[in-house]
Amino acid sequence: MKTDSLSDQRLASTVTAMERDLPRIPANQVETPVAVVDLRRAATNAHNTVERLAAHGLAWRPHVKTHKSRFMTRLQLAAGARGLTVATLREAEVMADLSHDLLLAHPPVPGRVRMERLAGALVAGNLTVAVDSPLSVRTLQAAAREAGITAPGAVEVDVGMGRAGVPTPEQAIRLAADLSEGEGTSFRGILFYPGHIRGGEDPETEMRQVSARVDRIVDALTAAGLAPEMVSGGSTPTLHLSHLVEAATEVRAGTCIFHDRDSVSTDAGGEEDLAYWILSTVVSDAVPGQVVLDAGSKALAKEAFRGGGPGFGRLLDHPGILVDRLSEEHGILELEEGGWRPSLGQRVRIVPNHVCVSVNLQDQLLAVDQEGDGFRVISLEARGRLPWQSPSN
Repeated sequence: MKTDSLSDQRLASTVTAMERDLPRIPANQVETPVAVVDLRRAATNAHNTVERLAAHGLAWRPHVKTHKSRFMTRLQLAAGARGLTVATLREAEVMADLSHDLLLAHPPVPGRVRMERLAGALVAGNLTVAVDSPLSVRTLQAAAREAGITAPGAVEVDVGMGRAGVPTPEQAIRLAADLSEGEGTSFRGILFYPGHIRGGEDPETEMRQVSARVDRIVDALTAAGLAPEMVSGGSTPTLHLSHLVEAATEVRAGTCIFHDRDSVSTDAGGEEDLAYWILSTVVSDAVPGQVVLDAGSKALAKEAFRGGGPGFGRLLDHPGILVDRLSEEHGILELEEGGWRPSLGQRVRIVPNHVCVSVNLQDQLLAVDQEGDGFRVISLEARGRLPWQSPSN
């Protein structure tokens, strides 16, 4: 999905203005392996996601676990994202002042340190917390009482993935009632994740099955006097099918800001949407039929290709060439005799199988500097688990 030329101009202007605030590093000071992003492609991806969802009356609540960055979050909000999804308390702390509407899509459990941090995150008054058990409801209520506020909760429901969430309307009603009637919490809505749908032969039918499950739960809640205000779902692989879940109000897709080998394989994005790669250098050609890169599992992540093929990534500029094998600091490209072959010292760009886990391995991201020969440096403030304090505090 392409933006029109006027939107392209506005996006470019917005990104240029934003990136001028980022530190700059000359190109000759960059050591590989390093993660590089194309901010204009990322901004276009964000704009197109907002437009695609808005056409069906859906809001975008992007999952920040993909990029872990305040800068990238500001770019998404500038594109029209409404609210943010976080997976960790660290992410909630880092993003607290950027949005008035955060969703912690991870159920809380007891523990003194966890409780203190959750209470601190709730004090900002902008955090809805996912629950899928009576224990997680009680934990949220205890943290809310400690914070001295009423905290909104959302019941996570399972729509087929079998990872988290309650599977039946009766269980959803019980948890929603506990939130609504208990001290310190209120019931805001439900969330679901159709992560079991990744392309396949008939994803539309699978999404309609998800819609039927969600409808049953929403109808049961409504009949019980607990109509959900928020019905939050979606993923990047099902982004183009999100409107088939008729009760949904928003989509939490995250990978679509950058895209990766997996998302292109499911037609969630195209080659022109790829906005993240690992810049790597050829360091050895001693073994015939292959070359060795300096990007291994500590840069790419050793996650299998969900499209069902081999490799741990592929070259951006030569899509048919895969990173066949990985060790911690080495990536192996097996090359056909007589075909393209990089030379020692040459740099190549690798599209990882899964961008989210690759980003989490980086110290920072480098953005291609459109105004000179170099890069802008993007911090990844939300990486890790330790408490975060704003530099201004």
